[in-house]
Amino acid sequence: MERLDLEIHKCALCYDAPCKKIYKNVDPERIIRALRFDNLKGAKLFINENYLVKNDNCGVKCPCKVDIDYILKNVAKSPYKKKKLDVDITTTFCGLKLINPFLLSSSVVGSTYDMCKRALEAGWAGVVYKTMCPFAIHEASPRFSTLKNWDNTFLGFKNIEQLSTHTLEEDCNSLKKLKEEFPDRIIIASIMGRNEQEWESIAKIVTESGCDAIELNFSCPNMELKKTGSDIGQDPSSVKRYTMAARKGTNLPLIAKMTPNITDIKIPARAAKEGGANGISAINTIKSISNINLDTLVPEPDVNGKTLVGGYSGRAVKPIALRFVTELANDSLLKNIDISGIGGIYTYKDAIEFLLLGATNVQLTTAIMEYGYRIIDDLILGLKIFMKENNFHKVSNFVGISKKCVVDSSKIERDTILLPKFNYDKCVGCGRCFISCEDGGHSAIKFEQETRKPHLDVTKCVGCHLCKQVCPNNAISIVEKRISKKTLE
Repeated sequence: MERLDLEIHKCALCYDAPCKKIYKNVDPERIIRALRFDNLKGAKLFINENYLVKNDNCGVKCPCKVDIDYILKNVAKSPYKKKKLDVDITTTFCGLKLINPFLLSSSVVGSTYDMCKRALEAGWAGVVYKTMCPFAIHEASPRFSTLKNWDNTFLGFKNIEQLSTHTLEEDCNSLKKLKEEFPDRIIIASIMGRNEQEWESIAKIVTESGCDAIELNFSCPNMELKKTGSDIGQDPSSVKRYTMAARKGTNLPLIAKMTPNITDIKIPARAAKEGGANGISAINTIKSISNINLDTLVPEPDVNGKTLVGGYSGRAVKPIALRFVTELANDSLLKNIDISGIGGIYTYKDAIEFLLLGATNVQLTTAIMEYGYRIIDDLILGLKIFMKENNFHKVSNFVGISKKCVVDSSKIERDTILLPKFNYDKCVGCGRCFISCEDGGHSAIKFEQETRKPHLDVTKCVGCHLCKQVCPNNAISIVEKRISKKTLE
C-alpha cells in the first residue's frame, strides 16, 4: 500500500481528536476521517490555502504517530475542483419522505432514546428501532466476536444478540419522544411475536406510539425461542400469516425484514407482499461460526466454554447482500414493492451500489458500532459529490439503473477475450502476477529474471484477469480485445 494509505490507516479516528488543536485553519481529524471512508474528493473540501498554519506552542502530538503534514500536503495537491453540491438527496420509502437515504438498522445502535436522539441530531434520516417483543429476552455475555483486517478494523463481525430487553411501554415511550422531537425524521418500530395474536397486538401498540412504519423481524438468527426470527423467514406460509396478522393491527406501512439464511429470498418476500407488506428490508445477518480461539479451542464468542451459530455482518457480507437485493429488485412479482438495503455498508460508495441495484435507502449497524454516528458526514458528502459529478439531480434518477446489468448465466456474452496489458512504469517487478497465473491460472505469463518484468503469452491467455486482481500496484489494465478461438473453429 502506498505511504499515504499507510499514514491514513495509522489513525485510530480518536474521540475528540487531539490533532484538532495543531492547526489554525484546518481540522486534520475531519480530513483523515473522509479519507478513511474512501472520500478523497470530500477531504479536499476541507483544505484551504493556509492549511499548514500551526497554533503556536500548542504542545499537541498525534497519539497515533500519524504524519499529518504529509497527508495534508497530498490532499491539498489533489486535482479535484470544488463544486456547488446543489443536489436533492431526499428519497421515499413506502410513501414516507426521507431527508437522505441513510437509516440506523434495527440493532444495538438504535436501542435507546438517547442513542437515537444523538444519531438524528448528527444527520441520520431515521431509525429502525431495536426489535420489540412481549416476551423476556435473556442475553449471553460476551456476545460479539470479530475477524480483523491487517489494520485491526472489522472485516467480519459476529453477534449472538437478540432483541430489546426493555418493556414494550418503555420502548414505545422512546418512539413517541423521538417522533415528537424530530417530526421530519422517519421512526420505524421493529417488532416480533410468537403467534398471530401477538403480531396483531404489538402492531397495534406501536402504532399508537406515533411511529411512521413497522418493520416485521422475520430474520434474527440468534433467537433462544424456536419458531421465531429467521425460523419464520425460512417458512413462506408463516411469513404471510404473520404479515396478515400485523396488518390487522395497523394501517401503517409494513416492512418485512428478510433472512439471508435461505436459498431463494424471493419466495418469502412474495409471501410478505401477499400478506400486506409495503416494503422489504434485506438482509439480516448470516448464520456463522466466525473463528476459533486456538488457545482454548472454543469458537468465539466464548460463553463459559460454549458458543452459538450467530449472525455475521460487516464488510465481508456486502457481496451477499447486494446479490439478494438484486434478486428482489429484478423479480417481476415484487415490482411495486420498496426495498431497503442492508449489509456491509461502510462508505458512500457501498451505499450507492445498493441504490443502483434497486434499493431506495440503506440501513447501517456494524460501521456505526465501529466508528460511531459521525460516519453520516461522509455518507452524505460522498453521495452529493457522486450525484453532482454524474448529473443526477435526484436520488430517484439513479435508483435501480444497474440492476438490468445482472442477467441469467445463459445471457452473458462469451465470444470475446479481453487481454491484459502491463504498465511497466508502474510495475515494481514483484512477480505476483506470474505466480498467480502460473499456479492458479493458465500459465500465460512469462517472467524475465534479469529485468524482473512480466510478459504475456497471448496463445495461452484466456482473459480471466486474475493477474489484474492480484497486482499490488495497479500496473495491469484491460485495453486489448480479440475474438475467442472458439468462434474461429
